[in-house]
Amino acid sequence: MSSRPILGLTMGDPAGIGPEICLRALCEPSVLAECVPVLFGDVGVLRRLAEKGFPANVAPVVSLAEFNASTTPTTAVVVECGALDADKIEPGKVSVACGQAAYRYIEQSIRAALAKQIDGVVTGPIHKEALSLAGVKFPGHTEIFTALTGAKRSCMMLYSDKITVSMVTTHIGYHEVPGRLSVERVLNTIELTAEAMGAMLRRPPRIGVCGLNPHAGEHGLFGQGEEEKFVVPAVAEAKKRGIDATGPLVPDAAFTEGVRKKFDAIVCLYHDQGHIPFKMLAFDTGVNTTLGLPIIRTSVDHGTAFDIAWQGKADPTSLYSAIHIASQLAAGRTTNATPLPTKG
Repeated sequence: MSSRPILGLTMGDPAGIGPEICLRALCEPSVLAECVPVLFGDVGVLRRLAEKGFPANVAPVVSLAEFNASTTPTTAVVVECGALDADKIEPGKVSVACGQAAYRYIEQSIRAALAKQIDGVVTGPIHKEALSLAGVKFPGHTEIFTALTGAKRSCMMLYSDKITVSMVTTHIGYHEVPGRLSVERVLNTIELTAEAMGAMLRRPPRIGVCGLNPHAGEHGLFGQGEEEKFVVPAVAEAKKRGIDATGPLVPDAAFTEGVRKKFDAIVCLYHDQGHIPFKMLAFDTGVNTTLGLPIIRTSVDHGTAFDIAWQGKADPTSLYSAIHIASQLAAGRTTNATPLPTKG
């Protein structure tokens, strides 16, 4: 039995860059040194990429049923999901078939993780429009994993050694954000973030919490008092529970170097409040992870990049980082894993 964790990789949208960066990961020595990657995808897609000159030095192709019955793998494996006709894919094009396929890869990887056949899941990029066209009711990975694993609470966290942020709300319109906020939801995000960062850093983390409005509301001058209604009481309760939390932070100053370095992670109230500064500082190396799940899930922090799909231009660095974090988290459940990078 392999001492390395077994990680499921999902191919993502087949028309995007997911298949090519996954292929590179299956052949990357640094990846193979720390985990056994199991790719959930379609072999026909890999075959088409191999014909274009992409690396395709991967081990046996099996069905999920065969993988269930197989002995623990020691090298990279591809699980054939049979989700689409690979010959009909147009790289860089949104399609129902690719949306359906991307969802099936995720679904099968979650099933394997819940059955403890794999130690975690690392997801490739999906296209939200393709998912919608395919009739998938979830807007993104976070919502899919939360629903399919039955998690009672969850949140998205973007991790890097330069900046880490977590989101109270994710894939909703700006006008919906105030109505989705509550003390419980803000507090859950603070707690999940503190738990994750404590495990990663091996010490009590420092958590900042952003306000919603300009100048954090300026004591009710801007907005509808969201800071006083939701953030202030959530931070107070977090402190009572032993968490080093501070907020509400003024959002436009929270990510300046002087303020940012006071915290190990910053809780943000909506999607772009966290994603914009994160991608400015850590686009190539950032890792997206879903906290609060009964399984480990990390992901690349970029999209499908349809404009360069299947051209050999995609940078796999974010995927390698996501695999590294998932490997460390998986190892940490049973062993004394090497600590992750210390945030200064």
